[in-house]
Amino acid sequence: MTDTTRLTRRRLMAAAGATLPLMAAPAILRAQQAADPLVQSGPAPRRNVSSFVRQDWREHFDQLGKGAIVCDTQSRALHYWSGDETIYKLYPTSVPLTEELTRRGYTEVVRKKVGPSWTPTASMRERDPTLPEFMPAGPGNPLGTHAMYLSWPAYLIHGTHDTRKIGRRSSSGCIGLYNEQVEELFALVEIGTQVRLI
Repeated sequence: MTDTTRLTRRRLMAAAGATLPLMAAPAILRAQQAADPLVQSGPAPRRNVSSFVRQDWREHFDQLGKGAIVCDTQSRALHYWSGDETIYKLYPTSVPLTEELTRRGYTEVVRKKVGPSWTPTASMRERDPTLPEFMPAGPGNPLGTHAMYLSWPAYLIHGTHDTRKIGRRSSSGCIGLYNEQVEELFALVEIGTQVRLI
């Protein structure tokens, strides 16, 4: 390798290093805009830095009513809109392990519980005979600190103490959130809030 070749490679690497921040700048700016609505200029991006697909409640519901929730099992995200449309929240979630465990369609929140107990369904215990028949509220409870029960039996939106589950296919049908985030959502959601799982 000659000195001229080395010099050319060094110049090439230096030039690439100088242009990399310029190439990355738009992505960094988009991430900052997605994180801070005060920084936004122009229309909001369809995807944020976590690749969640942005949703519009009008694509799913005729009206907001008491509020609306869309659980997107593909992007593993929960979208919430308040009834007066002043609040929009987006949370990462866990989703069902398999297509067989995934239910899609329309339902609503029929009950809310702080410190939920857990009774595994017969099909859960059949898949995993080591599961207990009942588990009281507490750190080992897979429903976390807060739960919102849907009109479909045994389907919930709940927290989890196992943070590794969020962003993964890890549930037996429910939608799971970090405990801190389900607590925030729990305070916003009214009984009768409409829910759609897609």
